[in-house]
Amino acid sequence: MNNGQQVVNESREGLNSFLARMYSFMAGAVGISAVVAYLISNVYYQQTVSFMAENRYMMWVLFAAQFGIAIGMSFKADRSPIVSGAGLVLFAVIEGLFFGIILTAYTSQDVTMAFVSAAAVFVVLAILGTTTKRDLSRIGTQALAALIGLIVVSIINIFLQSTMIAFVFSFVGVIIFTALIAWDAQKFKLLYHQTAGQVNVNSLALMGALQLYLDFVNLFISLLNIFTGFSSKN
Repeated sequence: MNNGQQVVNESREGLNSFLARMYSFMAGAVGISAVVAYLISNVYYQQTVSFMAENRYMMWVLFAAQFGIAIGMSFKADRSPIVSGAGLVLFAVIEGLFFGIILTAYTSQDVTMAFVSAAAVFVVLAILGTTTKRDLSRIGTQALAALIGLIVVSIINIFLQSTMIAFVFSFVGVIIFTALIAWDAQKFKLLYHQTAGQVNVNSLALMGALQLYLDFVNLFISLLNIFTGFSSKN
């Protein structure tokens, strides 16, 4: 009986340690992006914009780098944690660079409201996804399908330039990424149990951190567009 209880306690302690690492890595990535975005928008904005204007291909290089990092970390959990950690940091730096350029078009009030709201929603949904006993895989699969549709329509809207479509789909984005946060939180909890002893815990935590980072960032962007839309109408 005592041995069984010890195994349960060790398993719970291991899971708690894994979750703490994953969310710490994720919070660290958000912090890196925030610092880079602040420096770009307040200190190096003109230099950055001028460099991007003179070297337009760099935007595509950075997009390709992010895509490669995301794909590489998502499909190989047993890679070196040093490599995974470097990938997460690089991804966060590039994202911060983009935000530093983009966020100058928004008011500080809208940015603050969107960030606080996104953080609050993230915490609630991450806790829900981690603690619920309900299988969220179906919801997650549906959210992924909806995300693909959202991406397709967003690409089409680049040519249509419809602010109404963009505004409406920001609400859709909030719903999608809210569901994905809960699903990913549950998914990596289950992955920890399923891969116990088979992969490096830090590598798995870094993989989860990147996925949750992407969920948070996209939720933040959707909320920012919503708050900005309401502000412009007022």
